[in-house]
Amino acid sequence: MDKIAIYSRVSAAEDVVVIKNLMGILTKYGISYLYDEHIANILRNDYDYSPEKVFYSPEDLIEQNCTCIISLGGDGTLLDTLAIVKTAQIPVLGINLGRLGFLSSVPEKRLEDAVLAIRTRQYKIESRSVLQLSSSAGAFNSFPYALNDFTVHKRDTGSMITIDTYLNGEFFNSYWADGIILATPTGSTAYSLSCGGPVIFPDSKSLVLTPSAPHNLNIRPIIINDESVVTFKVKGRGLNHLISLDSRYEVVDYQEAIAVHKAPFAFKLMRLNFENFIHGLREKLNWGLDTRNF
Repeated sequence: MDKIAIYSRVSAAEDVVVIKNLMGILTKYGISYLYDEHIANILRNDYDYSPEKVFYSPEDLIEQNCTCIISLGGDGTLLDTLAIVKTAQIPVLGINLGRLGFLSSVPEKRLEDAVLAIRTRQYKIESRSVLQLSSSAGAFNSFPYALNDFTVHKRDTGSMITIDTYLNGEFFNSYWADGIILATPTGSTAYSLSCGGPVIFPDSKSLVLTPSAPHNLNIRPIIINDESVVTFKVKGRGLNHLISLDSRYEVVDYQEAIAVHKAPFAFKLMRLNFENFIHGLREKLNWGLDTRNF
């Protein structure tokens, strides 16, 4: 029997309405569910609240034999679930309550369709590459992983930084820029895309290095093999700079050695049979749409 975990940031009253709607749909089809501690705190005084339905760790989800996690929100909310599932390999389905929604691609109006698709196994599981960070000072030591991208960025509005970049120990290039992005195929439609990077199909075994506002104008984004170890040495006029993993960031000193490579585990993204990556590109980016024809 299916058991589904529910995750949401719950930032507005309408989010609570959607959560309760999802709970009602799951109950209608006889599907058990759990919700995370944050949702539990929101529902604590509600009749739906039950302490037995709260999960606190990946181990709880494994012990309860959860079929998947349903993420209610935007892509940022779905990115949060990486830290929830960690290496547990539990698939995540994103219901889009945000704006663009490349990862959280199922619209709210199809919530019941999504539940039925899970119940009837009308879905596929995509393995998405995850980045892992290693640093000399232990940055992000508690969870050094990212689904979308790793970035280096200057800390303030002052002068640019210099980012010496090495591939598998061999010097590759020095970037004079505001920063640099190392993105997975999943992250190719995020920050990297807004800085001129290419869209990469999810099953491509590659990463993309995309500079942010480079001073050397002959520099362009470049696709590399995802088995590469990318090392960064950063220099600048200040004392430190920013690094980020998805939406999390830390301030690190210039002398800190930073290396990024593909993690030994993948993120399992659930895709319903009525959706796919190509359809998402056409819908989200309006590919093939020429306003001159309308």
